[in-house]
Amino acid sequence: MAPTDLHKLLRSLRVWDPEVTELPPFDPTTAPPTPLTLFTTWFAEAVAAGQAEPHTMSLATTDEDGHPDVRIVMLHGADADGWSFATHATSRKGRQLSAHPYAALAFYWPVLGRQVRVRGPVTAAPSEESQADLHARSTGALAAALTGRQSEVLSSVEELRRASQAAWKQARANPAAPSPTWTMYRLRPEEVEFFQGDPERRHVRLAYRSTAFGWERTLLWP
Repeated sequence: MAPTDLHKLLRSLRVWDPEVTELPPFDPTTAPPTPLTLFTTWFAEAVAAGQAEPHTMSLATTDEDGHPDVRIVMLHGADADGWSFATHATSRKGRQLSAHPYAALAFYWPVLGRQVRVRGPVTAAPSEESQADLHARSTGALAAALTGRQSEVLSSVEELRRASQAAWKQARANPAAPSPTWTMYRLRPEEVEFFQGDPERRHVRLAYRSTAFGWERTLLWP
């Protein structure tokens, strides 16, 4: 595809097509005092609205040279301890979190025209907790973790196929097989922003900021 064709294609696309998107009203004065409560409500509403894979999120980290990096990961939970996700400690993002234990998350639920952004320090859960989280998931998740070597250079697709087959065999034979480098991380929020799209482009942005006296709420210009 030529760049000019790409530009034409981009201009032909719509954001929040009313045939597939409903933009619900959001009155920030009715928002709860803590961001976790609102996040839980919005997450449930995204599921109810039929949003595909609402538990996927962008995870932004910083490498050893201070350069940003981002990818899509899966949310494992959100509670008083923070928003949790998992990866190998030896992966690229694992190494980056070791060097700079601070990250940002972004959820996008276009079926409702909503975004949620979260920023804060990140800590690694104890190994026992990380392994328990892994073993509570599917056989496929365990097989993927046992395949290991995440972010390392791969010589061929055939090499991956052989390693994956061996990992699946191990996961089926031993559902409690450990994956020593698999680690669950928790991001403890310092800032959480909720964005609700509006058909007249008067989008509502409500930001929560953690202070010594609890959560402070602020409206932001769209």
